Amino acid sequence: METKKPVTRPDNAHFSSGPCAKNPSFELTKLADAPLGRSHRAAVGKARLKLAIEETRKILEIPSDYRIAIVPASDTGAVEMAMWSMLGARDVTMVAWESFGDGWINDAVKQLKLDVKIFNADYGDIVDMENLDYDTDIVFTWNGTTSGVCLKDGNAIPHDRLGLTICDATSAAFAMDLPWAKLDVTTFSWQKVLGGEAAHGMLILSPKAVQRLESYTPSWPVPKIFRLTKNGKLIESIFEGATINTPSMLALEDYLLSLEWAKRIGGKNELINRAKRNAKAIWDFCDSRDWIENLAINPSTRSTTSVCLKFKDNRITDGHSFANKIAKRLENEKVAFDIGAYRDAPPGLRIWCGSTVETSDIEKMLPWIDWAFHEEIQACC
Repeated sequence: METKKPVTRPDNAHFSSGPCAKNPSFELTKLADAPLGRSHRAAVGKARLKLAIEETRKILEIPSDYRIAIVPASDTGAVEMAMWSMLGARDVTMVAWESFGDGWINDAVKQLKLDVKIFNADYGDIVDMENLDYDTDIVFTWNGTTSGVCLKDGNAIPHDRLGLTICDATSAAFAMDLPWAKLDVTTFSWQKVLGGEAAHGMLILSPKAVQRLESYTPSWPVPKIFRLTKNGKLIESIFEGATINTPSMLALEDYLLSLEWAKRIGGKNELINRAKRNAKAIWDFCDSRDWIENLAINPSTRSTTSVCLKFKDNRITDGHSFANKIAKRLENEKVAFDIGAYRDAPPGLRIWCGSTVETSDIEKMLPWIDWAFHEEIQACC
């Protein structure tokens, strides 16, 4: 069957899952007043860093007794900081349903040498959080960026747990409703849902997590870049904008612009709704075609940010090659950049639907997937 080549192109073809699309109001000139060449420890630098923390708290509705810090090395740095500083005090449960969760397991077992209990799910599936022992410390991702599968809520996590919950929420924060009372350590990066620049992470600690830091010293050496305490007490200044190492003042200003945009459009609720609308446009597209479907097995666990798709036409003999050709064809047409599946994931497409993406751009891009699929089927089969 021949499919006519579309004419209309997205206004913004950036659907990468990180770094993600800039917010629709972004202009490079808006960063002109960034305090470049100034120390992050000068009054102006400290004020801007503290403002970023305060605005993050407001938009995400983080409780006032939770600490928030800007940390180095993106979400990865924030997760590693939590693991190296807090794990080992009690038994550990590691949970994974995609490649980054597997990475945290690898670090816990091979780097920290911990004897952990592991719960794994294949791509497209998810671990049943009801089956976990919450008297242990639990490390998990909220949204599987590379698998397109996420928790629908935190109901399985008990309030009276004895262990800490350490949650990698990098492609969930700002686009999904995180239950703060169920999360003791939460991490994310600027370059995901708000489309900020890379290399900066956010670390959010509950009072229970702070208590762990002040009452427990790991048996292994903790690198300087991970240290959150001094003489058994939390270094409070880190949570007031005094970063451990030098941040980019340009990237900081870009994050502040993103926070301003988020506040202007309606805050957390509208950010969540934008991602939902984007994802639904793709789900509806898949429902109307018999050759493509969501990688997530259970519709209730479908991600609304990193939407992962797979082709199911039995004429396709080499899934990876076929999917790569689709992604490349769309890139060549300048209608969708960087939408190939993650390298460790099953073959298919991964389309970022986070809050900075316009639904109209998703809708303009989808007919191109239809066209590209039929072009490649004719070419290969």
